[in-house]
Amino acid sequence: MTSLLAKYSPLETAYDEMVACPGEPRAPFRRVFELLSAESADDFERRQSLADVVLLNQGVTFSVYSDDRGTEKIFPFDVLPRMIDAAEWENLEAGLEQRIVALEHFVADVYGEQRVLAEGIVPRELVLGAKYYLPALRGITPPGGVRIQIAGIDLIRDAAGTFRVLEDNLRTPSGVSYVLENRLVTKRVFARSFNEARVNRVDQYPTRLAEMLRSVAPDGATNPSVVVLTPGIFNSAYYEHSFLARTTGFPLVESGDLYVEKDRVFLRTIRGPRRVDVIYRRTDEAFLDPEVFRKDSVLGVPGLMRAWAAGNVTLANAPGNGVADDKALYPFVPALIRYYLGEEPKLEQVETFICAKEADCRYVLEHLDQLVVKAVDEAGGYGMLMGPSASAAERAAFADHIRAEPRRYIAQHRVELSTCPTWDRAGRSFVPRRVDLRPYILTSRSGPWVLPGGLTRVALVPGSYVVNSSQGGGSKDTWVLKP
Repeated sequence: MTSLLAKYSPLETAYDEMVACPGEPRAPFRRVFELLSAESADDFERRQSLADVVLLNQGVTFSVYSDDRGTEKIFPFDVLPRMIDAAEWENLEAGLEQRIVALEHFVADVYGEQRVLAEGIVPRELVLGAKYYLPALRGITPPGGVRIQIAGIDLIRDAAGTFRVLEDNLRTPSGVSYVLENRLVTKRVFARSFNEARVNRVDQYPTRLAEMLRSVAPDGATNPSVVVLTPGIFNSAYYEHSFLARTTGFPLVESGDLYVEKDRVFLRTIRGPRRVDVIYRRTDEAFLDPEVFRKDSVLGVPGLMRAWAAGNVTLANAPGNGVADDKALYPFVPALIRYYLGEEPKLEQVETFICAKEADCRYVLEHLDQLVVKAVDEAGGYGMLMGPSASAAERAAFADHIRAEPRRYIAQHRVELSTCPTWDRAGRSFVPRRVDLRPYILTSRSGPWVLPGGLTRVALVPGSYVVNSSQGGGSKDTWVLKP
């Protein structure tokens, strides 16, 4: 009998992560392919059901803000892992480290001397007009000397098999808890395949995160006190906040648990006040301190920015980082790498049209049926037009938005994303579904470290290019194989 995986037919237009052609696995994955090929439809369905039960019992959820009721859902998970060869990962790791170091230099420069603007490497008006550029922070050197302590860089693979950076997430990147939970599930449901595949571990992330956070504490903090700051249980990523607090051993706190006195931050405890040295913040900076940002915020801590500016507490990530993940800056990152590091970029990007440029804007408006248009300050699949699949009315309405605020939009030709075999419960077979990858990078005083793997998001809707969970996507475990 022909196995289910042998029957799998990849898309002719896309690079498939597991097979080179029907029934023929890519060489590094041949042994795992053979092991999985022994599984029947009943076996896969049983393993998928077990995975669903485990995630349900663990409470692995997210909230959908586009739903008026703020529906909380179990994070969709596909049981078949996505695999990455050791040699490919080595190149990705080097490219991600290079990119983060350059972006760290850029943020420090923008809030310091602004040499990159004076020398015209990046248009001054593009940076200073960014929504998340905070001019009040210029001249402040953060405690610990690091601004981008936690980053999530979104990667895609094009039809030729080349990995490309799609966007940078440098404010409060989420999703790493799903990486760790997904691994626990696949180790349980595919124990033999996992062991024989020789997969790099991901369970060291909480330890690495804790070490990094302690390393960036203000000078003089000999035994740094660290807390995880959450907006509360109604935040879409609250599950992750509590997960990371639990696995690092740091207290999970809300704004009411903290107060500032004489430019120092304290945690209220049953044993009295306790000094706080580092705050891993999962609260958006707009709500972080009502003295500086939104005056109506009940999620922030009054005086927190004063304590940070005085060098008495580290905020991870640093406020103001959003200037570097503005999508209009993205096309200039290769130039930043050359400027700050004197190196050629190790990772490719996607050609991007900046609507703030008159010629680019004109091209975008004339080719909306061929382009993906994104708002520079949105995430999660919101504020986006998929031109090739949008209706004429939708394109016309979006064109009006672009004309009204051209600085707010960029556009790219749609990339034919790579695919992975994904279990189709209705058809009891494997079908190709498009994927991306979000690796996570931690940067301590000694430099960056890349988690060997990351969050593979999968577009579960047939034909879809949108992998975000808020838009119907799910995730897979990511197996980075050892050499």
